[in-house]
Amino acid sequence: MKKILTIAGSDPSGGAGIQADIKTITVHGMYACSVITSLTAQNTTGVYGILNVPPEFVAAQMDCVFTDIYPDAVKIGMVSEEPILAQIIAGLQQYRPQNLVIDPVMISTSGRRLLSEPAFSLLKEELLPLGTLITPNLPEAQALTGLAIRTPEDMEKAARLLFNATGTAVLIKGGHLPDDATDLLYDGAQTTLFPSARIHNPNTHGTGCTLSSAIACRLAEGKSLPQSIKEAKTYLTGALNTPLDLGKGNGPLNHMYALPQDFA
Repeated sequence: MKKILTIAGSDPSGGAGIQADIKTITVHGMYACSVITSLTAQNTTGVYGILNVPPEFVAAQMDCVFTDIYPDAVKIGMVSEEPILAQIIAGLQQYRPQNLVIDPVMISTSGRRLLSEPAFSLLKEELLPLGTLITPNLPEAQALTGLAIRTPEDMEKAARLLFNATGTAVLIKGGHLPDDATDLLYDGAQTTLFPSARIHNPNTHGTGCTLSSAIACRLAEGKSLPQSIKEAKTYLTGALNTPLDLGKGNGPLNHMYALPQDFA
């Protein structure tokens, strides 16, 4: 069985973060491990508090996983403070996982900033160059590159700029485009588009966490980056197309839609 490690924050309402990652990994038939960076007080209406885990305890969690159940892929999500990020970078440099998907979570769906300025600089300069793939949405890609991104041409320009700065493949997600939700991958050699029609579902809490975790699962199976992204997008599209209406705000996805019906 393939083993996937998620390093991220906890969402008590279950729609994003560690909880969304574990659901995604489990539905893909893989074994999920987790390192929690922050406890959050959040639900479908917003993020109301963040309690960061002490950096040395984040490091201890990483040591426990890597020295006992070495993962086939790692996904990194929310890391809000520089000292925590520094410990994660040191751990990655020590253990060197083969497949590393970085979802640079900076701002919550409700608009709360989740990444401090010192952590932002460390993310750009030291974490992103360690990755196999970076998966920013349009606002995150704009923050990372300083470019205004409104068109697929802008997305490619930003992806190339970010690759040149990090040496890491970049998937810019097009969910904020006005007309469709096409994603763009640039791997240093070629650009690949993943066309996708916009799905009219107001419940999109945790889509970025879900996609990055699904990509990590496919990479762990030894699939190519484009194939991993294609299959992960298929899974995410299915979750978005399956009705689920929980909470009073931007509700979660139905991660379990792909389970066999006799099991679900």
